[in-house]
Amino acid sequence: MNFDRQAFHPIGLREGFGMRRAFAVLGTAIFLVLAPGTVAGLVPWWITRWHVQSPAMARLPVRLAGSFLVAAGIVVVLDSFARFALKGLGTPAPVFPTQHLVVSGFYRYVRNPMYVAVMSVIFGQALIFGSVALLGYAVVPWLAAHAFVVAYEEPKLRASFGAEYTAFCAAVPPWIPRLTPWQGPVGTG
Repeated sequence: MNFDRQAFHPIGLREGFGMRRAFAVLGTAIFLVLAPGTVAGLVPWWITRWHVQSPAMARLPVRLAGSFLVAAGIVVVLDSFARFALKGLGTPAPVFPTQHLVVSGFYRYVRNPMYVAVMSVIFGQALIFGSVALLGYAVVPWLAAHAFVVAYEEPKLRASFGAEYTAFCAAVPPWIPRLTPWQGPVGTG
């Protein structure tokens, strides 16, 4: 028996899909400002006031390397957050998780590109400003991210996506990016 599934959905499947995507985009934008914005923006500013701390440590080549790390990190964070909202139809926040496992873009190189990118932004700022204190601070979010991934994210993703996530884990490392992109399932998020 064929029936129109849209007729049985209170706001229609297409409209429901659009609403989910709209909430995903809004929630992702809010989470972007609150989480990485605080960890990689506000706290480094509190520590450095964005002034050079050690001129000897902040020579031009070091500052250029830091600038590259910051710029690359921002690109990866923005791309990864957009993929969560637009492909995964959810947010990085556990309160509104994705409906689909996101395995495209930078996720083809490393399982945790958001965390790696946030650390890149923090390390880059430490190099730009010659701040040993900021390098020390970077250990805290790194350890927190690792603990969160191991204790919560990985078990949750295994439970939610089963064999798909297991295959992804087997092919893509968690922290150090692959040199070539994973050619995993075609057409997935």
